[in-house]
Amino acid sequence: MRPFILPVVAALSIAAPAAAAEPTLDQIQAHLRGITTMTADFVQTDKAGKAVSGKISLRQPGRVRFQYEKGVPLLIVGDGKWLTMIDYSVRQVSRWPVGGSPLSVLIDPKRDIARYVKPVPSPVPGAIMVEGRDPKHPEFGTISIVFSKGNGPGGLALQGWTVLDAQNGRSTVRLSNQAYGTPISDRTFKWDDPRPRSLGK
Repeated sequence: MRPFILPVVAALSIAAPAAAAEPTLDQIQAHLRGITTMTADFVQTDKAGKAVSGKISLRQPGRVRFQYEKGVPLLIVGDGKWLTMIDYSVRQVSRWPVGGSPLSVLIDPKRDIARYVKPVPSPVPGAIMVEGRDPKHPEFGTISIVFSKGNGPGGLALQGWTVLDAQNGRSTVRLSNQAYGTPISDRTFKWDDPRPRSLGK
């Protein structure tokens, strides 16, 4: 489960209602920019089929927390500029700039997704899928994002995503129980540093 444990895959099997007209990229962009806050349960599956669950809290701009289930000693937090993965089992902290992560499509609302994202056929009836990559930085990997008609901004709901990294590592995150617009405290995006004091942030 290293190192980009947060967004990883198999095939998304998402139950989605039958779709009407397919949303445009502008509508998808409006949906992502319209998310002020979102909480959801998630199940993350790696290439080997191992699954872990947890809760995601997202607050724009750029703040996100992946709180894994009890017994998984990992935490991922985004503060708007950096994505930080804390591995409490080895007292290690790793960081990536938000712009260097495939998740920037989701957590950087100022980003023009039309420059990086294109619609692709969805294997799930009624689902809407887009695929994103930065052609200038293929090392950042590829993200496939799935939406359905739902209760989010613009009548859509973010259902999950799949990330394929430059080393062909795959992971899937599938969401459920999405709730939009609920208050999320600043404390949600704080974390305990497990490193010795001299190495701390």
